[in-house]
Amino acid sequence: MIDFQYYNKRLGLQLPSPIQQVKMPLLENKGIQLFIKREDLIHPEISGNKWRKLKYNLLEAKRQAQKTLLTFGGAYSNHIAATAAAGYHFGFNTVGIIRGERTHPLNPTLSLATSYGMKLIYLDRSSYRNTNRRELATQLYPQAHYFIPEGGTNTFALKGCQEIVEESMNQMQTPDYYALACGTGGTIAGIIQALNGKSKVIGFSALKSDFLIQEVKQLINYQQYDNWSINTAFHFGGYAKTTPQLIQFINEFYNEHYIPLEPIYTAKALFGLLQLVEKKEIKKGTNILFIHTGGLQGIAGFNESAKMGRQIKIIGDFH
Repeated sequence: MIDFQYYNKRLGLQLPSPIQQVKMPLLENKGIQLFIKREDLIHPEISGNKWRKLKYNLLEAKRQAQKTLLTFGGAYSNHIAATAAAGYHFGFNTVGIIRGERTHPLNPTLSLATSYGMKLIYLDRSSYRNTNRRELATQLYPQAHYFIPEGGTNTFALKGCQEIVEESMNQMQTPDYYALACGTGGTIAGIIQALNGKSKVIGFSALKSDFLIQEVKQLINYQQYDNWSINTAFHFGGYAKTTPQLIQFINEFYNEHYIPLEPIYTAKALFGLLQLVEKKEIKKGTNILFIHTGGLQGIAGFNESAKMGRQIKIIGDFH
């Protein structure tokens, strides 16, 4: 077993994560209250939904007496960075199977992962698309390990994400809406299950296609909840793609509210939410709780690859 009370204190985890109200003329004019649950503040490296998804996976790995965590991810993956940090702090070895070719020097994400002792195994993109990841993991790393899917989404992850709702219920009046970014669908699925039909949930997909809707239905075991939806209109060109407009939004929001956003998930979701408010698609008098899903470690990598002449640098870097 893992004594989470001990680790919460030792690691300085901010749990429950605080809720912060955001005030701006747009919201006041529309008669809407917006609150942000600052999951990004849980821990500098194991933050947001990554902490939520890993928590019960760590418990299960301990129960199975496994000493190594193995997972998959891209070269800038929040999940890779968080798994490496969690493994280090909770006493596991870690292995990350990375999409793409090895590059030197390592980017900030992979540098962080290796600083926590993660063994990196690189896999070409064609082989990486193999859908049987468990089989692939065993081929690449035949030693005993505890397997965590790419992005961290499984039944243990959903259990952790349900606690976001449980915490918020003790912190504020039940909101009319929960809003958040979606990548693999695990976080929104856990929130939907925890609400059990109460409130509305709107997810903003970071992916260009709408297959995520089917993924979430599968994750919630096709339970017939009619209180959720996924908006696919604010992907800004597709996964990991950005525009100068989005980067400007990130920087202006930080300058005004001192809340950092990253460009892959949270910024797109919050931008989309405010657009729905502007278009009066959310009615007057609504209370919204936006879930900040963390991932701020990715800002350093984005700023490194963006090369300041081509795109605006993101301020509010978690470093």
